[in-house]
Amino acid sequence: MAHRMKRFVEALQLRMTRAFDDLDPGASFEVDRWSRDEGGGGITAVIEGGDVFEKGGVNTSAVHGPLPERMAREFDVEEAPFYATGLSLVMHPRSPYVPTVHANFRYFALGDDLMNPVDQWFGGGADLTPYYPRLDDTQHFHRVWKEVCDRHEGADYAAFKDKCDDYFYLDHRDEARGVGGIFYDYLREDPEGLFFFTREAGRAFLESYLPIVKRRKDTAYGQQEKAYQRIRRGRYVEFNLVYDRGTKFGLESDGRTESILMSMPPQVQWPYDYTPEPGTPEADAQWYFTARDWLSVTEAEAPDSTT
Repeated sequence: MAHRMKRFVEALQLRMTRAFDDLDPGASFEVDRWSRDEGGGGITAVIEGGDVFEKGGVNTSAVHGPLPERMAREFDVEEAPFYATGLSLVMHPRSPYVPTVHANFRYFALGDDLMNPVDQWFGGGADLTPYYPRLDDTQHFHRVWKEVCDRHEGADYAAFKDKCDDYFYLDHRDEARGVGGIFYDYLREDPEGLFFFTREAGRAFLESYLPIVKRRKDTAYGQQEKAYQRIRRGRYVEFNLVYDRGTKFGLESDGRTESILMSMPPQVQWPYDYTPEPGTPEADAQWYFTARDWLSVTEAEAPDSTT
């Protein structure tokens, strides 16, 4: 399973970078292979300065070695050799009307024998972080993930959506990072079924995101929209540095710092005590930063400027 998952995420990385390259001919991915002293390594693919994507990365890794004691406590498992492989991506668009997106698909195993691990589990998901949200984009994103989940026994869209809403939440702001998606972790039963679900979910990512990019990338914008984008990107930074388990795992397992922090947006700002003016598109956007049953929301319920 470990080797199958590694081969899958590396093939998925190639598929994704080619798709993004085709969409953004103004830039291309820089590929950087790295190794980890304790065991394993990865492939970092980063794009910067494009016409569509200001910054982004599609990274894979496969690392192994002794499980640090603090990580064993966090996972609530016995200390043992570990193996972890997966893909993680973040794409920060240039246009404020194109959402930032994040996704990851990963596998973790414990034990000396990868053919018969002591424990193993899958995790992953995808979430959308728009600056000027729209109901049709939000519903498209969620609909793709629901359809994927519905095709697999044990993949519960409603439960995965709730976990996503709970996880990508900024307690200190009392708001969601974006409009959610799905999130799952520590899934152990039926490894074969979970592998096939994770594989299909990974392949569905481009279907969930690229149509939104194509619809919004040429919408005209000005300095006001870029300023608001930088403010919302600040929320992204806050989440990654304060709450994100993947960032903590990467740093605590002596992963490659540049690859771990490639998820940070290129430009952010934190104006003091910022509050959008009532009646503006920026104020309307705030309505979206609360967890909702997006597939049941009607256009009449959403703010007029974001439907």
